[in-house]
Order: sequence, then structure tokens, then C-alpha cells
Amino acid sequence: MSRKPPGQIARDGLTFSTRRAAKLARKKHREEERLFLAEGDTLISESPVPPRHLFIDPDSVRKTSTLTTPAGPVGVFSFLDIEAGDLLRACDRIIVLHGVQDPGNVGTIIRAAHAFGAGVALSRRCADLYNPKTVRATMGSIFHARIAREVDTEAFLGEAKAGDFTSAAAIPGGGEPPGSLPGGKLALVVGAEGAGLPDEVIAACDSMVTIPSRAASLNAAMAASILLYEAHVRVLP
Repeated sequence: MSRKPPGQIARDGLTFSTRRAAKLARKKHREEERLFLAEGDTLISESPVPPRHLFIDPDSVRKTSTLTTPAGPVGVFSFLDIEAGDLLRACDRIIVLHGVQDPGNVGTIIRAAHAFGAGVALSRRCADLYNPKTVRATMGSIFHARIAREVDTEAFLGEAKAGDFTSAAAIPGGGEPPGSLPGGKLALVVGAEGAGLPDEVIAACDSMVTIPSRAASLNAAMAASILLYEAHVRVLP
């Protein structure tokens, strides 16, 4: 007779308690296990493979959910990120996020990258890819977009240049308009609203781009989405 708690579906035959799953709300435990949580039918259904474990009964969901009001089943998934070199080989357009610390912005940018066929590189000071807020903001695109994390921005840009990528730094003023973005392999570099990009990262890029705006500034998600669209339309047939 099975002794698994009600509502727990173990895909790999291993015991996975609600207590163990709940610990994945914290980065330390996510990194140790290389596992993360995704919540809700809509988000979980975006995964091309079943979760490692799925909690479905109300009591198990309540114990494992990171939300005050749980949104439905809670799935446990293995990490999805790839190495920086693999990202450069797999994608012709990449959005590089430098120091973007808001998980909602990071998740939204991942969703935009998925929509416009681009990869994502997250610098060491970005919000954690597997933060539950980041995962929710991707609306499932975390399962589809190619993403590298913990990259050194300047080193990554150097590798990109060696791989025939052109790079463009997004700056608030003084850059070329988005319409000037080239076709071909392209790395777009976006910093956090307010802090922007440091001088050394801008200097490592081939060009600078500025989005015309009547507002004082655009947040990282808005800026990245606009630039990703502009880059996308340049390679449409």
C-alpha cells in the first residue's frame, strides 16, 4: 500500500514531501537541489515535460504554495538554464540584462524574448531566474526561452563579439534610434531603470541605442520589449 501523502504525484518514484517542496521558496535550497516551483494550471501546462512532482490536493497546495491565495497545483521542476556558450550558439538575438533586480521585470523580459525568438542572458546581479515572482511573470515562457544566468556581462559580450555578434547598449539619451539596429546576430544590453548601464559595459558594446520617449525613463521590461520587437522585425522574411 502506498504511503505517499494524498495529492502528491511523484513522477520519478522518489519521496518528495510538502516540507521539502516548501523550502524551494528560498534560493539556498533551490540551488542545492537544482529544483524550482511553478504554480497554477496555466503555468505548469506550458512545460513540454511533466513536473518532477506535482501537488494537487488543497492541503498539499496550501503547504507548498508561495502565494497567500494559492493559484492551483504546485509543480516541482528541474533547473532549465544553459551555459553562456550554448546560448550564443543557439540564438542569433540575445537580450542581456545587467543588474535588473526586479523579478517582475526579469520575468516579463523572458516572456518578450520568447515571443520574439530571442535568448536571454542574466548578469550576476540580476533577480534570480527561479524566484517564484520571476517564474510567475514569465507566464510559462521560462519553459521555452533559452536562458543563461550568472554571466559576467563584459566577458559575455567579448564571447559574443568573437562569435560575430554585434552588440548595442540601451541608454536613456544620445544613442541611435531603434530603427538603426542591424540584422544578423545581435546582443541587446539593458540595465535597470535609474541605475542604467555602467560605463564599462557601454564601452564593451559596439553601439548605443536610445528609445525616443516623452517619459523621463522606461523600465527595463518596456525598453527590452521594444528593442526585442525592433530586432525581430529586421529578420522577418
